[in-house]
Amino acid sequence: MLNRYAVLAAAGVATSLLTWWLLLRRKNPAMGSDAASSEATSDARRRALFLVYPAGLFGAIAGAKLAFMFAEGFHYRNDWAALWSGKSVTGALLGGYAAVELVKRLYEIRATTGDAFSLTVPPALILGRIGCLMQGCCVGVVCDEHWWTIGDANAVPRWPAAAVELLFNACFLAWAIVATRVGWARGNRFHVYLISYGLFRFAHEFARDDARWLGPITGYHVVALALVALGAVRYSQRERTANTRSVLD
Repeated sequence: MLNRYAVLAAAGVATSLLTWWLLLRRKNPAMGSDAASSEATSDARRRALFLVYPAGLFGAIAGAKLAFMFAEGFHYRNDWAALWSGKSVTGALLGGYAAVELVKRLYEIRATTGDAFSLTVPPALILGRIGCLMQGCCVGVVCDEHWWTIGDANAVPRWPAAAVELLFNACFLAWAIVATRVGWARGNRFHVYLISYGLFRFAHEFARDDARWLGPITGYHVVALALVALGAVRYSQRERTANTRSVLD
């Protein structure tokens, strides 16, 4: 049987890769002000930018699995199918970020790449969530039937968790496109995404049907807070760096 989620997830990766490639081909890609200066970025380092996306993808895959094992692994310890297939977007964001930063340090890439990721990550997640809706996975908690509820495999009405996450990413993508055009949060747009998605996911986790640790708290609440903390710290660091450069200029 065709796994529609896998097909849509693969389409999401392909879409984000194409977007990344198109951004790299542009004379002034959406990678922050550092990438725009040919003097600051050598030809070799510019070519090394093509390593950033594969590194981010590999880190995202690893992070998605590790976050699932952290949050729900014990709950599914006797279900090998779930352990094999389980993954988490929150962990993917953390793992992808870590891998990108590692590759940039190894190759001394100083160009800011987060603004490009703010345009490539949401489309991939949107297609992935469409796959969730088609496959019937990533369901929300059971609730009274309303026009907005989605029936699960047993026709039980549930909170439309995948649809709500799709909507969040669509809204952020719209913001990122506008921000790119008008210059909002230059060099910090992906940090804005980490903060906003982390806060959204922390609140939304109460409506998702995930394994609980203590009362309504799940392991993904912890990972979501880690996203917020990472985004806030890196946003602050980037702002301080930008302010220091403006003073020196």
